[in-house]
Amino acid sequence: MTQRLPPSLTPLDTALAALLRGVGPIAPVALPLTEAIGCIAADAPLLAAYPPHDIAGTDGWALRANDLVGASAYSPSPLATAPAWVEAGDAMPAGCDCVLDADAVEISGPLAQVLAEGVPGQGVRRAGSDIAVRTLAGAEGYPVGPAALMLAGVAAVDRLSVRRPRLRIVNVPDATTTAHMIAGIARAAGLDVKALEAAARDDASIAEVLDASSCDLLLIVGGSGVGRRDAAVMALARRGVMIAHGIALEPGRTAAIGRLGKVPVVALPGSPDHALAAWFAMVLPLVDRLSARRPRRQVALPLARKIASSVGIAEIALLAEEHHAWMPLAVGEWPFQAIAGADAWLIIPASHEGFAAGAPVDAYLMRE
Repeated sequence: MTQRLPPSLTPLDTALAALLRGVGPIAPVALPLTEAIGCIAADAPLLAAYPPHDIAGTDGWALRANDLVGASAYSPSPLATAPAWVEAGDAMPAGCDCVLDADAVEISGPLAQVLAEGVPGQGVRRAGSDIAVRTLAGAEGYPVGPAALMLAGVAAVDRLSVRRPRLRIVNVPDATTTAHMIAGIARAAGLDVKALEAAARDDASIAEVLDASSCDLLLIVGGSGVGRRDAAVMALARRGVMIAHGIALEPGRTAAIGRLGKVPVVALPGSPDHALAAWFAMVLPLVDRLSARRPRRQVALPLARKIASSVGIAEIALLAEEHHAWMPLAVGEWPFQAIAGADAWLIIPASHEGFAAGAPVDAYLMRE
């Protein structure tokens, strides 16, 4: 038995609405900082002030600026007692408000003299100057980035509350390159990814590894077409519910959607370009819903040249930024080189014929 597309393709909006129906945000988890990168912040903690007290910002001599007025190499100022030496990060000694370089103080036996003036705060990191009290470590609904991890680490916060959807990828043999690509993109997006491989391309072998008992989203990569060795859609129908096969989307029209119990399933085509387009158009909205992510940032620039699109089917355009404008690289069909060189992507709705040259368009960045 061979998979076949229906006489008419399912509109992208219809497929996406069916896929998102009943899907809500997953429960937050507290992850160590090393695992939280890329995940969506669920509840950014309020940080304590840092430094908690004045500390030395550099290695040197801790002194009081008022005691150094007029001191110079030509007119050294003697000190009643030898100054304290501090290393960067040490607490400032009581009464000291500046740190001078090592060669600014001469010590000969019990005698010490200063060869330079200082100003209050010189070489010192004031209490709360790096992190003000009640600063948020990240922003709820947005990915945890390196800056948020730095703030949390400095403030001695060892875990962050995030939402990290559990993604299971079933690789149909002969689609390994595409499966690896999707897995890499998913991990970079903060998902908990587990990959499995079907023993063969027949529907029984694929159905055997379709297990949604420990995941929030399941992807089948490969086998969604209408070739004689494609059986992913039949396997999905065998184990769960197949909602639609054949989406009015280019690239990606042979993608399929369904459910295993309450878990949404997307069958991605085995070709990297078609799989990536279906990821953008259908999987990312699912990931965002599960993560309670706030709307993704779009960048508006004028088009360097026009984009023509066929009415009745949603098409995704790949764009590169050139001279503060979006240059279309590919529409509908994507050469792999265009994928590698793209900076952004744009969905052209099925009701549009495209965009004129110079028209401003809002595009999503390939790498946020």
